[in-house]
Amino acid sequence: MREMLEKAVIIFSWAMTILLVIIVATFLGYLLMKGIPSIGSELIFGSTAPLEAIRMKARVFDGLFPAIVGTVYLVILSTGMAIPIGICSGIYLAEYASPGIKHLSGLTFDILAGVPSIVIGLFGFCGAVFLHHHFYHEFGPCLLISAISLAILVLPYIVKSTQTSLESLPPFIRKTGIALGANKLQNLIYILIPQAMPCLISGIILAIGRCAEDTAVILLTGAVATAGIPSSLLSQYEALPFYIYYISNQYTNQSELNSGYGACLILLGICVVLFILTFGIQKQLNYRMLYRR
Repeated sequence: MREMLEKAVIIFSWAMTILLVIIVATFLGYLLMKGIPSIGSELIFGSTAPLEAIRMKARVFDGLFPAIVGTVYLVILSTGMAIPIGICSGIYLAEYASPGIKHLSGLTFDILAGVPSIVIGLFGFCGAVFLHHHFYHEFGPCLLISAISLAILVLPYIVKSTQTSLESLPPFIRKTGIALGANKLQNLIYILIPQAMPCLISGIILAIGRCAEDTAVILLTGAVATAGIPSSLLSQYEALPFYIYYISNQYTNQSELNSGYGACLILLGICVVLFILTFGIQKQLNYRMLYRR
């Protein structure tokens, strides 16, 4: 009876895995079929010369180049804010916090992770309005507010992944550095964090993907249709998720809809490039830590 149950579980697991692969492959295949024909210099740069646009000598009015630049800026800023705070908070909760603080903080981050993104966007919008009325009248929804809001949105994922990865390390790994005479900080830096790095990278990748794809937050905090490339942190900007949302709701012909499919592929490509860079940084950090040993 037990063997039959185990076989049934294995068969069910394989079936669900194959079903998931089929769904993902179907989605990607449909997206590639619709999006690849529309991808080209005209979709990205419009009627502007590509070299002039890249050198910021001419503005792109009818292409996705400003949205691509705005998306990259947004992801770098938001993850740049969230990653140091999230990793440090996760390390504190895993290694230094008392059980009471750990329980309270864990509950807080779990609640924050469950907050809908539209609420985070509304919070950022209200913060921009408050700053506009009380401190700086030229201040409003902008790239900085969007980045801060997205950093708040992804912070729980980084904190929990860091905390979980450190707490799940086997006891013999935790005692290795201590047995060799290292103090707690040295053991953390040279032993525990390198061992937990794969899970840390998983949390960072999740944060990058969430920052790149979220629409509700940027819809309320600074993304507009024709802002161009942002000139400062206090400027409004364009972003690919907002463009995809806008074009999917207000397209007038099949060509515009196909450009939305092309924007989806470009957004996926940006995420893949950022993931590759993250893995590259991970390998460099691991190499340096091994070299220092």
